Amino acid sequence: MNSAGPIMTGNSLSPQLRFRDLTLGYERHPAVHHLDGSVEEGALLAICGPNGAGKSTLMRGIIGQLRPLAGAIERGGLDPRDIAYLPQGAQVDRSFPISVYDMVAMGLWRRSGLFGGIGRTDRTAIAEAIAAVGLQGFETRPIGTLSGGQMQRTLFARLLLQNARLILLDEPFTALDAKTVSDLLDLVRRWHGEKRTVLAVLHDFDLVRTHFPQTLLLARSAIAWGPTAEALAPENLLKARRMGEAWGGDEPCEVAA
Repeated sequence: MNSAGPIMTGNSLSPQLRFRDLTLGYERHPAVHHLDGSVEEGALLAICGPNGAGKSTLMRGIIGQLRPLAGAIERGGLDPRDIAYLPQGAQVDRSFPISVYDMVAMGLWRRSGLFGGIGRTDRTAIAEAIAAVGLQGFETRPIGTLSGGQMQRTLFARLLLQNARLILLDEPFTALDAKTVSDLLDLVRRWHGEKRTVLAVLHDFDLVRTHFPQTLLLARSAIAWGPTAEALAPENLLKARRMGEAWGGDEPCEVAA
């Protein structure tokens, strides 16, 4: 695919997200330009591109942290409680004195409120989420003592409890060991099987090609958007790399198919 026209992913499902001539940026300096397209409910979409391409900016726009400079984002009637977001670098203060159990339980806050009690059903759900990420026995461990992989497992367990229809992951597998990546990808596939919509910012093109059927290749504007094999074609990657170099992106973009 050499063009970046809008794509409808999936079959009969309705759009979960629609971008209409969307421009996002900071202090009127655009970082995402004139993005058009739709993401179908239940889609599994990778967002790729060089550094500074606007990938994290797009995520912040979707959750409402950034208001569009122009155009619009339509969220298919989603309530904010229906959107779960894991930011880049998991912006969590690891020095905060909180246990794995309590960190995971924070996934219930939007449903029960900050001071809502935890009932028997909630305790069961928390235990199941911790088990799902392979952290049984770590419940009382302070988060400051966790490895990077264990912390990311904890945050994925929190996402499980949010039970969201739209899940946004910003570089969720960076600097993780292969076993942790494999286990967390199992959760991503589980969400996809449950017809939840998952968008993930990723840099590992081999991982994207293996696990993500759709890809948006972004370099401030959409270079390609569609089936992953087509979106990550060599000519598209070369164009993204050249555009990144033109505005100072410093991350090399893979060219080989």
